[in-house]
Amino acid sequence: MASSGSEKPLIGVTTYLEQSQTGVWDVPASFLPKVYLDAVTNAGGIAILLPPQPVDSHIASRVVDSLDGLIIAGGKDVDPARYGQDAHPATDTPRLDRDAWEDALLKAAIDTELPFLAICRGLQMLNVALGGTLHQHLPEVVGDARFSGDNGVFAVNEVSVGDTGIVPGLLVDTPTISVQSYHHQGIDVVAPRLSVTAESNGVIQAVEVDGVPFGVAVQWHPEQSPEDLRLFAGLVEAARSHRAS
Repeated sequence: MASSGSEKPLIGVTTYLEQSQTGVWDVPASFLPKVYLDAVTNAGGIAILLPPQPVDSHIASRVVDSLDGLIIAGGKDVDPARYGQDAHPATDTPRLDRDAWEDALLKAAIDTELPFLAICRGLQMLNVALGGTLHQHLPEVVGDARFSGDNGVFAVNEVSVGDTGIVPGLLVDTPTISVQSYHHQGIDVVAPRLSVTAESNGVIQAVEVDGVPFGVAVQWHPEQSPEDLRLFAGLVEAARSHRAS
């Protein structure tokens, strides 16, 4: 039975802030691919957009307190200065406002045990926020661009899921899963408090925050697989429980 509107949890989803063209307008704008919204609503949640904006710990706490769950969406590379490195030539120009926004939201979510799912850039942001580092250009590590995608077409890769954790629990029937990837960076040094729960050819593909009910991050793009809502359904169910408590 479908949940009524009053029972559906509010899921905040972070957005891009980019120069955008529509009609006669060419302006900085907040936007998000509709597949993220569809994944939330099809899993039984209500999607709330969270565009980058000025933030401090009090603002982040206010936002998190208003939500039942959180998604950190994909996007541009995290500023390497956040993990003590100079930028690689292939690294994107940093989006400092988005880095600060999502860093604050993630830390507030962890502090309050708000359920969250971090996707692609979101996994990298989580690792950096908790003190880890990134490989800035994976082709130099793995020898090819198997994870990178090209011209808006996602690469398909096989991911091996571990035996224990939230992601293995949600994907219990598929210990090896075909995923859609579009990233040239990945986790190098794993942050304290994170446990690795999936990998692909030595590249970390999922991590989880130790000690919280649902703090999950995946390197692939599950929103691109509408036939498989298990990660989003898991988040929505955890958000529903968080709201009830």
